[in-house]
Order: sequence, then C-alpha cells, then structure tokens
Amino acid sequence: MIAASPRRYAIYSIVASILTLALKFGAWGMTGSVGLLSDATESIVNLTAGMLALTAITIAMRPADRSHSYGHGKAEYFSSGIEGILIIVAAIGITYAAVSRFFDPRELVNLGPGLLLALLSSVINFVTARVMLRAAAHFDSITLEADAKHLLTDVWTSVGLVAGLAVLIVMPQWSILDPVIAIVMAGNIVVTGVSLLKRSVSGLMDDALPPNEIERIGAAIRKHQGENATFHGLRTRKSGPRRFIDFHLLLPGKTTVRDAHDLCCVIEDEIKAGLARAEVTIHVEPLESEASYDGRKVGGECEASMVMNEDDSS
Repeated sequence: MIAASPRRYAIYSIVASILTLALKFGAWGMTGSVGLLSDATESIVNLTAGMLALTAITIAMRPADRSHSYGHGKAEYFSSGIEGILIIVAAIGITYAAVSRFFDPRELVNLGPGLLLALLSSVINFVTARVMLRAAAHFDSITLEADAKHLLTDVWTSVGLVAGLAVLIVMPQWSILDPVIAIVMAGNIVVTGVSLLKRSVSGLMDDALPPNEIERIGAAIRKHQGENATFHGLRTRKSGPRRFIDFHLLLPGKTTVRDAHDLCCVIEDEIKAGLARAEVTIHVEPLESEASYDGRKVGGECEASMVMNEDDSS
C-alpha cells in the first residue's frame, strides 16, 4: 500500500536513521572497532540525507508559480547531489580512521554483542530501503531512490563488515583485518556517492529522456499523425518526476485549426498514457512551407540533438 505523499517515506528514512545511529554507535562503543565506527559514521550521513530528502521533496511538490513556471521539481537533484557529496566526505573520514588504526592496532572487545547490534541496524535499513524503492518507482522520485539506494549500500557494507569482524572472534590475532575492512567499505561508499553526483548533474543539465522513452514518444506521434503529416524538432527533458516534451507537428496547410487542435490532443493523450507525468507542447506548422523545415531530420529529434549525436559518433 503506497501512501498518498512521498514525504512520508522521507520521514521513514529519518526515523530508521535515528534508530540505526543509536545501535551502531552502541556497537562501536562496546567493541572499539574502527570498522564499526565507519559504519556508524555512515549512519550520520544517512540521517542528514533523510532530512535533505524531506526538504527537497517538500519543495518539489510545490505547484508552479510566477517565478518557477516549470515547477520546483529540480530541487530533488540538489538533494541527491548533496547526498553524494556527503557520502564521499564520510568515506574520506572512514579512510583516515582506518589508516590511523594501521599504525595503532588495538584488541577488540565484546565483538559478539556489538556485531548483533550492527546486524539489527542492517535489518531496519533493509526493510526501510525496500519500502522506499517501491515508493520511488511509484512517485518517480530520484530523491527517494537515492536515499533508498544509500540505505541499501549501508546494509551490504554492514553485512560485509560483520562477516569480516566475526573472524576476529575466533582469531583475535588478525586485528589488522579491522582497518582493512573499513578501507574496503570506504571505497564502496565512494562509488555510490559518485553515482549520485553524476545523476544529479545530468538532471540539472537537462539531459534528454532515455532512448527507450524517446522511441515511445516517436511511436505515439506516428500512430496518429496520418499519412499526410510528419514531425521534427523533438526535445525532451526531465525535472524531478515531470517529463517535458515538445516538438513541431507538420500538417497540410488546409487543415483547420479545430482539426489540428483535436489531433494534438489525441497525440498528447497517447504520449501521457505511456509516460507518467508528461507535459507535452506541440507547435503546428504547414507541411508545404519551406520555413517549416528548420531541422535537417524530419520525424526525429531537434537540430541541436542531431549535431550532438554526430559529434559524439565522430
């Protein structure tokens, strides 16, 4: 059962982060493990990211206004980008603590109870992340998706950490394993952070929709345009969960305004049926006029897209 608002899932993330923060710092306090300290440090990032997600989603849900006629959806990209930076900063801190432990090895204590606390926190994060991923797909929210994937990364790193440190229960002389595991975890965290940063930058730079969605748009237009019409200048972008699509529809000059309008409505409905939260703008031009052909490709993307694609392939 999906709640009516995505804000509720950001609140779930905050509550889960507070619980796991207490559990993980408790585990570190009991054992003195730098690996568990790195795991606890990431929970601070989780909590901060959850608060950012709640703020970004609240802003993104605001309707369009005079200052933001396309809405506030891009607020989500700022949130996921900041979360990516925080993840990388946490990884640097984990690495510093691990390297320091190389030069100052310590015997770990109370590993059994400490690892049980770490596992319990992983269960909480796993359940929360799975719920958030379903919500992210439903609301098409990059913020919820980023937060959920961050929690899942935390789960797998925690499980790997517990498995590695469990060896020290029976072989305490392998204390060097503790900082080694912490450094491996830091590397994995960096990969997640860089991935979030790349997706955020793509959204802020108005990257086009994925090729499969562009193909779906083209198919929807061709399905209804008829034999005596065509299109060009297709442009797409995404702002949070909203997709913006515009193109030129070339119709015979004798087509009435009413008929052209009705056709545009049919095409818009077809596109929106295949792509959630799509906003479509269609510019109608006469098929017979040379001025209508301001792009080199009829039935495809805009001139700028064509030039970029050719430059990439050369």
